Amino acid sequence: MTEVATASAAATGIAMATEKAAKELSPEEERVLIRDIALTAEANTKEGDSFFLITQKWWQHWIDYVNQDQQPNNSNNNEGSSSLSGNSDSNGVGISKRPSGIDNSDLISDGPAEDANSDDGVEIHDTLLEGRDYVLLPQQVWNLLFSWYGGGPALSRKVINSGLSQTEFAVEVYPLRLQLLVTPKGDRSTIRISKKETIGELHRRACEIFHLNLEQVISDVCIWDYYGHRKHALMNDMDKTLDDANIQMDQDILVEVLNNVNDTLVTDGTSITDNGFADKEATSVLLEPSKSSLSIAGGLSANKIASKGYSAEQLQNQTLGCPNKESDNHFGNSGVSTRGTFGGLTGLLNLGNTCFMNSAIQCLVHTPEFARYFREDYHQEINWQNPLGMGELALAFGELLRKLWAPGRTPVAPRPFKAKLARFAPQFSGYNQHDSQELLAFLLDGLHEDLNRVKHKPYVNSRDADGRPDEEVADEYWANHIARNDSIIVDVCQGQYKSTLVCPVCNKVSVTFDPFMYLSLPLQFATTRSMTITIFTCDGSALPSTCTITVPKQGRYRDLIQAVSNACSLKQTEEIKLVEIRNHLIHRFLDDSFVSLSTIKDDDHLAAYKIQKSATGNVLLQLIHRRQEQETSDAQRWKPFGTPLISSLLCDDVIRSGVIQTIVQTMLTPLLKEGIEYSDDSDPSTSGMARDPSDHGSGEVDTNCASTSINKVLPKLPLQLVDESKTCIDLPAGDEKAINLSAMSHVVVYLDWTSKLLEKFNINYLENLPEVFKYGPITKKARTEPLSLYTCLEAFLREEPLVPEDMWYCPQCKEQRQASKKLDLWRLPEVLVIHLKRFSYSRSMKHKVETFVNFPIHDFDLTNYVADKRSSCSQLYELYALTNHYGGMGSGHYTAHIKLLDENKWYNFDDSHISPINEEDVKSAAAYVLFYRRAKSDTSGTSSAGSRRARDKTSYKY
Repeated sequence: MTEVATASAAATGIAMATEKAAKELSPEEERVLIRDIALTAEANTKEGDSFFLITQKWWQHWIDYVNQDQQPNNSNNNEGSSSLSGNSDSNGVGISKRPSGIDNSDLISDGPAEDANSDDGVEIHDTLLEGRDYVLLPQQVWNLLFSWYGGGPALSRKVINSGLSQTEFAVEVYPLRLQLLVTPKGDRSTIRISKKETIGELHRRACEIFHLNLEQVISDVCIWDYYGHRKHALMNDMDKTLDDANIQMDQDILVEVLNNVNDTLVTDGTSITDNGFADKEATSVLLEPSKSSLSIAGGLSANKIASKGYSAEQLQNQTLGCPNKESDNHFGNSGVSTRGTFGGLTGLLNLGNTCFMNSAIQCLVHTPEFARYFREDYHQEINWQNPLGMGELALAFGELLRKLWAPGRTPVAPRPFKAKLARFAPQFSGYNQHDSQELLAFLLDGLHEDLNRVKHKPYVNSRDADGRPDEEVADEYWANHIARNDSIIVDVCQGQYKSTLVCPVCNKVSVTFDPFMYLSLPLQFATTRSMTITIFTCDGSALPSTCTITVPKQGRYRDLIQAVSNACSLKQTEEIKLVEIRNHLIHRFLDDSFVSLSTIKDDDHLAAYKIQKSATGNVLLQLIHRRQEQETSDAQRWKPFGTPLISSLLCDDVIRSGVIQTIVQTMLTPLLKEGIEYSDDSDPSTSGMARDPSDHGSGEVDTNCASTSINKVLPKLPLQLVDESKTCIDLPAGDEKAINLSAMSHVVVYLDWTSKLLEKFNINYLENLPEVFKYGPITKKARTEPLSLYTCLEAFLREEPLVPEDMWYCPQCKEQRQASKKLDLWRLPEVLVIHLKRFSYSRSMKHKVETFVNFPIHDFDLTNYVADKRSSCSQLYELYALTNHYGGMGSGHYTAHIKLLDENKWYNFDDSHISPINEEDVKSAAAYVLFYRRAKSDTSGTSSAGSRRARDKTSYKY
């Protein structure tokens, strides 16, 4: 369906829903309607569209209400995700009470709106998190819910372009809050404005707020970026966006009025106001900050911390003639100061959910190689010619590092660095929580590009191994890499691994050697996975049975099919058809032997069918069960239920309807209740007993098995066959009407279960298909030994198939293949960064792994894991820093544990608070990113090319 048709259908649904009162809609009708409209709206989202905030508490109540008749979802999902897919998060406990009116009051700040001209006239709390406090709904969904339930207030936000390429969409929940200061009058005002608005729009709104003459403002009113209460930049490009101008949340904007617009006399470049105050162009006019002590969206602002010691009286006593004097800290002593005589114990202020940034920065700042490098003159190595580099990021990081290592410093506000970060990585703008590891990855890449010593990158062509010795190929790849990438980051943090790909079809082997900046290790104890599958027979020989089998965690479909075949004692004349069931229909056949088992999720439902091996001319018969359900008060509808059944059908171009009737009767024989006699509507001549289907040309049902049920009376079945034109054809028992199947790859037959027919069969065997893996209370004895970091590393290096989204083009097959991939460590860096993959995502849930990992603090020995045996370098590593994450997905808090090598002591860095800790307290289940340094070795040997530059400079001795 085209987007236009989809949108038209959604519009029709909205119109019908608004005509029909909500009280006339069933919960299921509400759910389906909202789901369809939401999917359509989100698929057609464009810049400028409106989304509405709605409180998570009300939304979850509504989700539980409309899902009350659905099957319960995975009970282990405690992340509070809200689903329109038909599964609620209430662990199967339906909430039948319909929600009352929408109540967004818990999202609203108690104080008055800071911007009286804002669209909704209300201000929301600064610390709200999506998924915890609120959800975002497209305007069409909000309009529908509001028409049904009423309430409010409506909290509308606009969609803006975001991302590095400005092609991604994001909802601007927190528009910029700017504090306008007008001189010479000294008035002030706070406004909300989108970061995608232009400087011209800010100019217009400022003149409107301060009642300036709009006909004169272009030449008489100057707008200044007043960051740090200094004239940072004149904002005179009216078409430039505030985002491009690097304007940040809660920033001061100076509105400077000239040329008598507000009774100001201008003389020789000096403006004299009515109080005789002089302001030369080079002078920074320091105005009193807002007394409201505003906070940044997402957390506490610097102004809140500063309010105790940053008063108007202090401002009046400041010297106005020293605009260039740095005032790094206006906040006073917050109780955290440098301990002892050693540097490096300076904290970072939390600007509002910036703990993820603070923890990563502290680990990098306390990497000895970086600390020495950035405290020396590194400016000569900045590569301003690199189009991928930013220059400014390295300068901002270097300045921040110097402040953090300066002795006697109180906590530093990393606002200049965050501003640069937001300029070049918009995904980290604002004050939402982010992943510390993602920031670290960007920062290392950005610093490398800024400090790349290669001014003009040569073109290099890396060849495949083609049977050459690994040592030769690895050195060639590394030389090619260094020819284009040579920086302090490469010297310190980059290693190399060997990647081996094997085509599953032609067994072509491809070997490459790639650089890495960090290792992302999975957290898993076992290498196997348990999967529960229901097995059905097509020959009437047995009831459906459920079995739980064990397969390799990184295996393929062929491993699962083999395990099921072994579990059900498959005969040589039989085969297994494995399918995924969704909504009581066959969603997909799992028949590609090389697809990874990772594509099967724990909450999927699988069925396996034992059928006769296929021969030429065979087609599959799919039996779909249906029963009547009440649609409205006076109408009923046939809807699928239970689990479909499958049988193999041998036919030419034509088959008799009686054959299909017989095959279906045979499949259902085990389900027939004992002692059932013919009813008045049963005809022994047409229903009778299970007959030998070979008499009718099918030849695919085992007649020996069928004959074992000879004494069971089978009632006639109301069957309908779906032909190639999607038309249903009745298949009455005893009718030998010929049906043309020449154009059909498979046969779909509906069995409509009447109430009388349901009484004759045990259909509970067809219902309640179990999930592949059901999370529940742990019944097995807890593992006595914690998960080892070595075990995680071995799981990372284990051979596994590529995911379907990352297929490999086999040069021999000339096709995309899901190859097997094996990694081996080839050369290790001086500083080894290890990321523990604690966060996982699936179709229906997101999850944080809280597993404790036992990682070594001393003597992390990787000798046996390095494939290149030529190197005599020490492969022992010492832990010197790590980041921790406490809490759940999308929230929580980051800290860092860091060892000051000069003191040989460990400290906990919790934003601005620093405290000593014992070494035994460093290990915890919160450990997230580990930083190891190569242990010093007295033996000399061949060093890797990765540390070439470090060896040549005495300042980088390891």
